[in-house]
Amino acid sequence: MRTSMTLGIAPIALLAALTMPAVAQVVDNSDNTAYGTTSAEFLLLGAGARGTALGGAFAALTTDITAMYYNPAGLAQLARPGAMVSTYSYLAETRYSWFGAAFPMAGGARSLGVSVGSFGFGDQPVTTVENPEGDGRVYNVNETFISGTYAQNFSDRFAAGVNIKYVHDELGSAKATAIAIDMGTNFHAMVGGRPIRAAFVISNLGSTMGHSGSDMDVGVTREPPLGTVDVPQEPQPARLKSKDFGLPVMFRVSVALDIVHQSNNQLTLLSEFSQPNNTKPGAGMGLEWSAVNLGNSGFSLAARGSYTIQPDNEIAIGSGAGFGTGLSSGSFTKDGIALGGGIGYGRGNFTVGFDYAWRHFGPLGGANFFSFSINW
Repeated sequence: MRTSMTLGIAPIALLAALTMPAVAQVVDNSDNTAYGTTSAEFLLLGAGARGTALGGAFAALTTDITAMYYNPAGLAQLARPGAMVSTYSYLAETRYSWFGAAFPMAGGARSLGVSVGSFGFGDQPVTTVENPEGDGRVYNVNETFISGTYAQNFSDRFAAGVNIKYVHDELGSAKATAIAIDMGTNFHAMVGGRPIRAAFVISNLGSTMGHSGSDMDVGVTREPPLGTVDVPQEPQPARLKSKDFGLPVMFRVSVALDIVHQSNNQLTLLSEFSQPNNTKPGAGMGLEWSAVNLGNSGFSLAARGSYTIQPDNEIAIGSGAGFGTGLSSGSFTKDGIALGGGIGYGRGNFTVGFDYAWRHFGPLGGANFFSFSINW
């Protein structure tokens, strides 16, 4: 047992040792971070209040329905069929909703699932140079994805999963689509009688998005030749061509360790390092306490908290973003804090759960998150 455990942990320790110098070397006088160069960033908004309360540092721990978002490999450990829905008013009067359902198969050896996410807002005035307050028209924004997930346990300690998604982006009448894939692994073992889990996940790896539609139709006039008089002319129909933008790819390395592991009580410490393709690397830590079947009543409680370093708030004048901020991700302020909890009830194989989370987004303020789940 000790030998196999050593062989399992060794690749993780080796990868950490190899990546630490690479992270340390990301020090350059110039900043070529690709800020604002990806589309469909609603793909980063998460799933469920539990993962939000843990600041996204959830990839190694998730074995419920939200594994389809955070780490598809975790879905292989789903004990019973289940479904979850979460919907909440996001920032600036926008709304984000997520739904997922999954089913274990072959006695728990593998699982299949499907999920849908939607973000948008409506009835926004169309403004132009001539009418900066609006020209009487309105437009809507609707961004949606639908995905299918397959996960499998390859041994009692290792699982892998894949998630294939179709992404649709609609900005007014301009539309674009893309295909993306998520891949994840999950290694789980015991250290000193306590469960430990490690996860490696890459998300939103796929095609680019180029928008087209009637909003891209314009009328143009010919520039008069040099030295000639400009005469009135009818605008000629033309169509603007948009640049193709990639998806917000994210790589995560996550570890979760049960500090307290008892039959009815658990205290889990989580940590995660993330590397996106459209901003600087980030990191976060979280803590979750859970108690199940309190007093044999069937009720369960959970409390969660986390802190996430948000490098987006540490942008200096002259960087690729072109603006400065008084915020700093290097100091521990309320920016990046997330808190939450949950309550559940189970009888036999049937369980229901409600989770809540609050997360602070710096200058954008805070937002409340709610989700409801059911298993049978």
